[in-house]
Amino acid sequence: MPVEGLTDCGQKVSASPVSVHSMTTTTKAKANADASGVDGSGNRGRGVGAHPAPLLDPRALNRATLARQLLLRRSAGRGVTDAVRHLVGLQAQNVKPPYYALAARLEGFRPEELSTAMEDRAVVRIVTLRSTIHTHTADDALTLRPLVQGARDRELNNFRKGLAGVDLDRLAVIARELVEAEPRTMKQLREELLVHWPDADPFALSVAARCRLPLVQVTPRGLWGRSGQVTLTTAEHWLGRPTEPSPGPDAAVLRYLAAFGPASVKDMQTWAGLTRLREAFERLRPRLLTFRDENGVELFDLPDAPRPDADTPAPPRFLPEFDNLLLSHADRSRVVPAGLKGRTWAGNQAYCTLLVDGFLGGLWRQEGDVLTIEPFGRLTKVQREEVVAEAEGLLRTLLGASASYDVRFGTVAA
Repeated sequence: MPVEGLTDCGQKVSASPVSVHSMTTTTKAKANADASGVDGSGNRGRGVGAHPAPLLDPRALNRATLARQLLLRRSAGRGVTDAVRHLVGLQAQNVKPPYYALAARLEGFRPEELSTAMEDRAVVRIVTLRSTIHTHTADDALTLRPLVQGARDRELNNFRKGLAGVDLDRLAVIARELVEAEPRTMKQLREELLVHWPDADPFALSVAARCRLPLVQVTPRGLWGRSGQVTLTTAEHWLGRPTEPSPGPDAAVLRYLAAFGPASVKDMQTWAGLTRLREAFERLRPRLLTFRDENGVELFDLPDAPRPDADTPAPPRFLPEFDNLLLSHADRSRVVPAGLKGRTWAGNQAYCTLLVDGFLGGLWRQEGDVLTIEPFGRLTKVQREEVVAEAEGLLRTLLGASASYDVRFGTVAA
């Protein structure tokens, strides 16, 4: 089915084995059954006379999600912009994560490719999903932002005390004029807005501007090896065309499932930072397959989306902090084993993560030409060799094929 529409690693190494999920032969059969989604009575999914929805355990969900995320095998021949579009954006709260994310997903990726796309304004850095900065295609920046605008408006309720007496409509007009006349830093924007509302909280004023306007970070911010301070203008001004009406939640559901499915309604709401998406899923139900997880939660999926066998080999992958693979489901057991919950965070510090056999298996940190790995469990000889080979490939991608580098095992310090 075509899916169109929304145009910077800790703790000591543990000696215990990495926790992974097993799957019985019966469960494998259920996970791969009924590829058409139509039961013997002609019903799709569950309903009157329909068979129970097939069961997908965490390992089956893991392989399906890795396939969608281009992490089961790197995509060959796919361009950077196309990858960013397929993934519906990349977490970009820091400069390097989008580069790490694409290095894990694209065969032959070179950092210069993403930088060029940013300089050409084919992709931009903008606050969208979950009120965090993402790297999006130009088309998605102009359509996804309107989709999540209601959440950004509700976000301002947390700052209403500091915005007492502030006319938010007027603030948006003034802020737009300022950043379109010349890209501004948040500090510069606050100072200008304080002239109009001297009694307001300065930080709240800048948040209001960010929430009311689709502000993008202009280059050289985000460019590989050339990043500068954050300066902002509107997406419309930077891209030279107006924000487009959102095609609505239905198109977003299809885009989400293509990149993160199979998934529940709550999963997508976690990813988008939105609520009340059940109606969109129900409208799309006739076009979707339904499954259930081990807790009986209903999962939706696209009929033609890949759902590989749960025993499909999953190579190690080095992911950045805040990678959407770990943040885009309400139930993260498809990637994070129960015994490792909370291991990717320490206070406000998020760590870069290592996947082993498809699941969270450790942390890592790059400092110059040295990459340090902290596995959470004992690696087999084969796993260790594969992890080192993947680390060396990442360093060659980031530093250049002729560069010298070092891969070490140890503790990833905070």
